Amino acid sequence: ASGAGGVLDDAQLFATTAEAIADCQMVYATTARPREMTKRVLTPEAAMREAAGRIAEGQRVGVLFGRERTGLENADIVASNAIITVPVNPAFASLNLAQCVLLTGYEWRRQADRTPPEQLVLNSGEEAVRASSAAVGGVLEHMVAELDASGFFWPDEKRPSMVANLENLFRRMDLTEPDVRILRGVIRSLSEMRARRRLPGAGEASKSRTEKE
Repeated sequence: ASGAGGVLDDAQLFATTAEAIADCQMVYATTARPREMTKRVLTPEAAMREAAGRIAEGQRVGVLFGRERTGLENADIVASNAIITVPVNPAFASLNLAQCVLLTGYEWRRQADRTPPEQLVLNSGEEAVRASSAAVGGVLEHMVAELDASGFFWPDEKRPSMVANLENLFRRMDLTEPDVRILRGVIRSLSEMRARRRLPGAGEASKSRTEKE
């Protein structure tokens, strides 16, 4: 990842696998091939969830990744406690080294990450605050009052169902507080424009402007 040079700066080199994992209480080996040995096989998600629990208990955990061309040696698998296998299409089970490291690292990160699976974010990058039920109801009441004044609800017997449809529309939009303020402003502006048009002489003034244009 960009800016993650510190990982390489802190890397240590060992002559053998045994030396590399000497201080680990738990070692996972990544491989997609059956090795004809009895070991637990975990997905990256399950393995990293277990690893997080072990580390919280004070254990040291290691993950072995093999060479790009040949993967891990059988001796490396024997020296491990469990196997990590990514559940991919079995016809293409062998991942390259970078992909395997990425998937395992991603699952490790997920154990500590508390990012919600879905967020609504404003243009400023801040998380949007969803409008309360009362705020949405206030916009709806404002709009219904203006629609009543303009004669929108016709015939009268259809008004209840039309209002219900409007409320259903508003409720399923998942409005934010800024959305509510914008809608309030829009309704207010349209109401004020209608009021200006009802003023004496407003129609003549509008007609004169149109003729000049």
